[in-house]
Amino acid sequence: MRIAQVTPYFYPHIGGIESYVLTLSKFLMKKGHDVTVYTTLLPDTKENESIEGVNVARIKPLFTLFKTPVAPSMKISDYDVIHAHSPPPFHSYLAARIGKKNKTPFVLTYHCDPEIPSFFGRFVSWMYTKTFGSYTLKNADRIIVSTKTYAATSRAMWTHEPVVIPSAVDINEFNPKIDGNNIRKKYDLNGNAVLFVGRLVEHKGLEYLIKSAKNVDAKYLIVGEGEIKNELKNLAENIGLKDKIIFTGKVSSTELPKYYAASDVFVLPSIMRLESFGLVIAEAMSCGKPVIVSDIPGVREVITDNVEGVLVPPMDEKILSEKINLLLSNKEMRKRMGDSGRKKVEEKFSWDKVIQKIEKVYEEAVRTGASK
Repeated sequence: MRIAQVTPYFYPHIGGIESYVLTLSKFLMKKGHDVTVYTTLLPDTKENESIEGVNVARIKPLFTLFKTPVAPSMKISDYDVIHAHSPPPFHSYLAARIGKKNKTPFVLTYHCDPEIPSFFGRFVSWMYTKTFGSYTLKNADRIIVSTKTYAATSRAMWTHEPVVIPSAVDINEFNPKIDGNNIRKKYDLNGNAVLFVGRLVEHKGLEYLIKSAKNVDAKYLIVGEGEIKNELKNLAENIGLKDKIIFTGKVSSTELPKYYAASDVFVLPSIMRLESFGLVIAEAMSCGKPVIVSDIPGVREVITDNVEGVLVPPMDEKILSEKINLLLSNKEMRKRMGDSGRKKVEEKFSWDKVIQKIEKVYEEAVRTGASK
């Protein structure tokens, strides 16, 4: 098949959706498909380039609203399937219009609801959902969501029948045999190490993770960049934790598995529903690490409490520190949870398993589109 992947942001912009689309494209190409990613033209990028063997076509946006690029000049033609990813939402709306105009089957992966944390932002999100968002969903031949619990709590999904396909991990790239000693030496990790990977933004709940370090004998590695990085650094310094909280900045995809290997416990302390799956949870599990995850829709479905890791109430640094200490003090528990996590990823979240489900969705979308 000739497949167009449409995503508002792509490498070098780093995030869960960007990582997902890149790896999805590479695995589809391994299966013999012809894939091109359509995305936004960012500073220091080219209109046409190849990233890790994936063809990328970038469109200059007319403007950007609430960090959402709007590129009405996007053109996609001569594809068997258009597969868009949302949020941010406008690219998926434009892809839906192109699909309808060209009679090309349109698949949408609905990663999460569009949410902007302000009164005006909530109004804009509501308006989009009622207009452009409604059009996008109605014109999708198939809709994919990553977890049942998130779909059940998303009002936008209540009138649709989405297919549940989890996010996936390259289990060869992320595996328990990776050597993390160089990372431990680089950051002087002589004792326990707690890891976070992701964008440094409000909905990740990082202030609660940092505050939990007051009662934990460990260094914290915070991997990633984002708009609240300076705020988080100031917080760590103001509460006397500057030496315990290490901000590594952006880490390359080739180096990232070593950071998981260097850690003892992985934590995702998210506080909002913008986290529908949490790909980093599966990456940590694939590396054989126990995980601590906020008990919120979506991410809580990735693990079974006290099997691959531990669920904690969001925004509670006291309980978070207690659970981190519990795992750090019990090597056998960490090993048992890490082994269980690796097994679960191999059985449910490996790309070899997930790619077959996505190909089936494409085939169904082609049949549906042909019958219209």
